[in-house]
Amino acid sequence: MVKHWRVDREEKYEVVEKWFLKDLEMIDGKEADTDNPYFDMHFHKVYNMEAYSCASKYTFARTLSKLNATYLKKDFKIVNFDDTYLNDDSIWSSSNRDFVVVMKVCFYAFSLLCLSLCRLS
Repeated sequence: MVKHWRVDREEKYEVVEKWFLKDLEMIDGKEADTDNPYFDMHFHKVYNMEAYSCASKYTFARTLSKLNATYLKKDFKIVNFDDTYLNDDSIWSSSNRDFVVVMKVCFYAFSLLCLSLCRLS
């Protein structure tokens, strides 16, 4: 866990706490249907965390999942996350999923705008 703060124009970072991936039991995204950066990490106790953004929360969860699959092959749960953005086999997956998520949202917004401007006869 890294603490971030600003002093005048300088940004400072400090490592506050470290954990082992093997000790992680579960990641709880709290609400899969809302765009929030908050999640819980369950080790021997529960740590409430806040990511920089919702996209970075999903990136963090994907990274932990890939590290676990590659090195530990341990069964830990990722709950209250939208599976569409966590799985590699998703139609929206790419090497830079956060960009793809934004493109998906823009596509839907553009479609809604076009539909709202069309006149029905």
